[in-house]
Amino acid sequence: MSYIDILGEKAVLCKKEIAFASTEQKNDALYEIAHALRTRKDEIMEANRIDLENARMRKTSEAMLDRLALNEKRIEGMAKACEELALLDDPVGEVISGSTRPNGMKIERVRVPMGVIGIIYEARPNVTVDGAILCLKSGNAVILRGGKEAISSNKMLCDLMRKAVSLAGFNPDIIQLVEDTDRAIALDMMKANEYIDVLIPRGGAQLIKAVIQSATVPVIETGTGNCHVYVDSSADLNMAVDIVDNGKTSRPSVCNAVESCLVHRDVAEEFLPKLKERLDKHNVEIRGCDMTRLILGAENVVPADEEDYATEFLDYIISVKVVDDIAQALEHIDRYSTGHSECIVTESLFAAQEFQKRVDSAAVYVNCSTRFTDGGMFGLGAEIGISTQKLHARGPMGLKEMTTTKYLITGNGQIRE
Repeated sequence: MSYIDILGEKAVLCKKEIAFASTEQKNDALYEIAHALRTRKDEIMEANRIDLENARMRKTSEAMLDRLALNEKRIEGMAKACEELALLDDPVGEVISGSTRPNGMKIERVRVPMGVIGIIYEARPNVTVDGAILCLKSGNAVILRGGKEAISSNKMLCDLMRKAVSLAGFNPDIIQLVEDTDRAIALDMMKANEYIDVLIPRGGAQLIKAVIQSATVPVIETGTGNCHVYVDSSADLNMAVDIVDNGKTSRPSVCNAVESCLVHRDVAEEFLPKLKERLDKHNVEIRGCDMTRLILGAENVVPADEEDYATEFLDYIISVKVVDDIAQALEHIDRYSTGHSECIVTESLFAAQEFQKRVDSAAVYVNCSTRFTDGGMFGLGAEIGISTQKLHARGPMGLKEMTTTKYLITGNGQIRE
């Protein structure tokens, strides 16, 4: 029996326990996890320090170190996410629709847990908590497989959550961590159809591609974020600078960060120097088109190529292109977007409506930062990722997206003719 078989059997044995648990029981477990995160924050940060030291030895970039790091503020954020999730309505058992057929048969469609959810992710230890608590509240058992970069942090977080749910009366195996970070184990997990009902990859393009190509377990794809801001000819340019700056520099290592800025030709000469002045404060490298280099100086801008416009940098790098009009901006976004989040900065109602109508992404913004594409910011509580696919879930994946549905039919002797 393989390692994944052992974890899978444990998950299957306890999935009905969490599926049929009351809302009160699940909320009690969430509050216990929040308490454990706060009381054991020093141990969590010590475990995280080990991961950070190992990452620095591997010459990991500052942006990726930020993605890996846990501090008191982030741990408190995870604890608050548990409490916020407890306050949200339980999706399990929610009646989505109902009708009575002409023959008197009553039909209801209700939400139910998926069963056992597998989550494969990279160096973001907060996903360990987000994934576990979302699965708990939505009535699912979970098998978590994080990257080796965060293994010490993940072990500590999983250990405290297992103890917390035990205190709430649950089998701790409703939350399990794959502690062997060998890639072969991840491949076994992708093919564990006997145990895992759905697999959710969360991470960079390579991870997501590997899971999609290798998995036989059904996959919900959480997408990479090659996100754009288009600065229209009517834009408030100071607002546009704020939005691009926030999108690029507030946390460049996350999927809702801005990777590309498109600027209308009519405002490029005024806007681009303002943007550069702001981005220079964070040492952001600009990779731009010929017009961008002409305006800002060839020595200040790296020539951009096709790969730059198609890249999710996750770093202090941004690609810039000057466009003739909104049509050219839309064409560029259609070509290079990963379908995550796009923004237009404009004072034109027509341009705003055209942009939101024609951009085919999970989240389409007018005059606000793409950094808001997040379950908490959307009022969904924690989220397991941003789905860029179009089946079942799209956008931030909160509680409801962690469930499926079934039909309940009640009759009084009806038979089909």
